[in-house]
Amino acid sequence: MPSTLVGPCEFREEIRKSRFITFAAPISSPADAQAFIEQNSDLNATHNCWAWKLGAQYRSTDDGEPGGTAGRPILAAIEAQDFDQVVVLVIRWYGGIQLGTGGLARAYGGGANKCLQQAARVPLINRVSRRFECTFSELALVKLRLSELNGLVQEEHFTAVGVELSIALGPEQLDTYQRQLSDISRGRIVLQSDPAD
Repeated sequence: MPSTLVGPCEFREEIRKSRFITFAAPISSPADAQAFIEQNSDLNATHNCWAWKLGAQYRSTDDGEPGGTAGRPILAAIEAQDFDQVVVLVIRWYGGIQLGTGGLARAYGGGANKCLQQAARVPLINRVSRRFECTFSELALVKLRLSELNGLVQEEHFTAVGVELSIALGPEQLDTYQRQLSDISRGRIVLQSDPAD
């Protein structure tokens, strides 16, 4: 099952006098990836090489290193560890000793691998959206049961009589959650398909 990162992480190492710092973070859009790269790149460094993967979309760059020696090995590290929705940036300060194409690929791919291996990960769960309404007094328990099933509140709108909720939940959890909602509301709350689904 693909995973993403719980949060940003980093890894530092020196290889034959060149300094490498690897940064990685979870992303939810290509714009997130670009923003992370821009915020963390060091313009004084020799190279800022990166790769990101978001479902079927992916990008990478060698940033002046010989073609295929940086961006592709970073992307390969992301895929080898079954990560998705992740960006990895490897910054290099050249130390005066040539590493060769194989050495560069090992340095960039290795830094990405080590950074991702030590990072906390969370499985990516396929969720479906549903809508329902509850009373103010039911809201806390409704949210508690949802979080226990690893679900998310996507939207909530307060009305004069209660709360309209849009939630996302794993398909295999829907029946359990519906039973819990029925218990909470004495059968009044019914999950409805989200029109966007």
